Amino acid sequence: MHDLTPITALGGTSQRIDTVGDVCLTEMPDVALASVAARRGKEARCRAALKPLLNADAPPPGRTTANAPFESIWTGPDQWMLLADFTTHEDIAAHLKSHLADTASVTEQTDAWVCFDLTGPRITAVLELLCTIDLTWFETGDAIRTSIHHLGCFVICTETGQSVRILGPRASAGSLHHAITTAMASAL
Repeated sequence: MHDLTPITALGGTSQRIDTVGDVCLTEMPDVALASVAARRGKEARCRAALKPLLNADAPPPGRTTANAPFESIWTGPDQWMLLADFTTHEDIAAHLKSHLADTASVTEQTDAWVCFDLTGPRITAVLELLCTIDLTWFETGDAIRTSIHHLGCFVICTETGQSVRILGPRASAGSLHHAITTAMASAL
């Protein structure tokens, strides 16, 4: 029998929180993720099957939906990443597969990504150092894929000028964390 202890992407037994001035970076280890890709010829059926799960239409390019229990990000033509609370959706991929049936290919993504929430009134200054997002239009509900520290990341605006969620590759969690905290120290 094994006595295993789960660890976060940054190697801790609990989330890591870093604060610089009035900006806070919080590791979010309890986020379940799955990718959904509509199958060829079944795109409309996939969107229809997603609608009751999201309590909204599947988001278009550059947008997200955030209606409990799922948040959804557009990742490509007829493709989305769905996020949910891990404590209630540890089996997110199986749950989605049962609802979407043969309309989509669903892939578990939870252990492939690290999730950080960046909050505070001066996050714009931090983001300006990290990525090339045009922050003049980046508002609540916007989501974009961009490069942060040479890593392909998703940045989701959860509250205009106050809060963003950053998803990056879990294998590079330490590098991404270092880049964000360095930008926090430099910007403030």
